[in-house]
Amino acid sequence: MKKLSTFVKQRRKEAGLTQEEFAERTGVALTVIRKIEQGKTNLNMEKVNLVLHMFGHELGPVDRNAFDE
Repeated sequence: MKKLSTFVKQRRKEAGLTQEEFAERTGVALTVIRKIEQGKTNLNMEKVNLVLHMFGHELGPVDRNAFDE
């Protein structure tokens, strides 16, 4: 599975968008795009999902117990 930062950066570039253009299209601040692409860990899930919706994806809670089986 790709890291969130790699996925977003790669998909943004494939769309031919600068960080500024991408932030405007997703409705989040440029700083949010930069934090995601830099791999920062203290991110607002709602804002991350606004970005991921551009690519038809969404983050959600994960049940860690599901991986113990």
